[in-house]
Amino acid sequence: MGNGVLSGAVVAVAGAGGPAGRATLIRLAEAGATVVGADNDPGRLAEAVDAARYANGGATVTGETVDLLDLGSTRAWAEHIEKEHGRVDGLVHLVGGWRGSANFGETDLADWDLLEKLLIRTVQNTSLAFYDGLQRSGNGRFLLISAAGASKPTAGNAAYSAAKAAAEAWTLAMADGLRKEGGEEGPRAAAAVLVVKALVHDAMRAERPNAKFAGFTDVKDLAEAVVGVWSESAAEVNGNRLWLTEKP
Repeated sequence: MGNGVLSGAVVAVAGAGGPAGRATLIRLAEAGATVVGADNDPGRLAEAVDAARYANGGATVTGETVDLLDLGSTRAWAEHIEKEHGRVDGLVHLVGGWRGSANFGETDLADWDLLEKLLIRTVQNTSLAFYDGLQRSGNGRFLLISAAGASKPTAGNAAYSAAKAAAEAWTLAMADGLRKEGGEEGPRAAAAVLVVKALVHDAMRAERPNAKFAGFTDVKDLAEAVVGVWSESAAEVNGNRLWLTEKP
């Protein structure tokens, strides 16, 4: 294991198979962490794990197909990580999904049904499953990746923005729990929200070479911000929204 800032740490990544997940696995491994990714797409997950291992020879990066919509499965995953590695120091929540409409009147409530599962239920399950383990870590972090739209919803994004806002509120409630349980000594772990406008990665740029992607956050910069959260104390991080784009 390297002598990176996260040397010896064990970090779980939910939604590890997407472009942001892949970048985050690579950066966490580079920082010295043992990384455990989960995704509901085994093929995508295997590719992301292989890429992170390849980028960091000798790094411990594993993947598990976990049903994050099921609290029992999610708890079993959290317990397995702690049992196998002796600790769990982070959960990075990258489970995403987007549905929208041309305007407010055309909002399809079926979109809400899907997004409520992807963007809220997975946060509820991972936060409850990892809550105690992150406190045992001594320097645990629960990080929700959210969108600026949660604070400034647009007409065609009602379902998406409302789901993101609910996920943020849930994460901040977790932070309040950590604060209260920490008492005078301060929280033993932190829950925080990293806010982006939208994410961009190299393949998107290649597909649309003339697009500006103004205000978008590159997945590599997001991964860098994720790792950086461990450099500050739990009390400094806990309950905060960390803006990686302009505040609306």
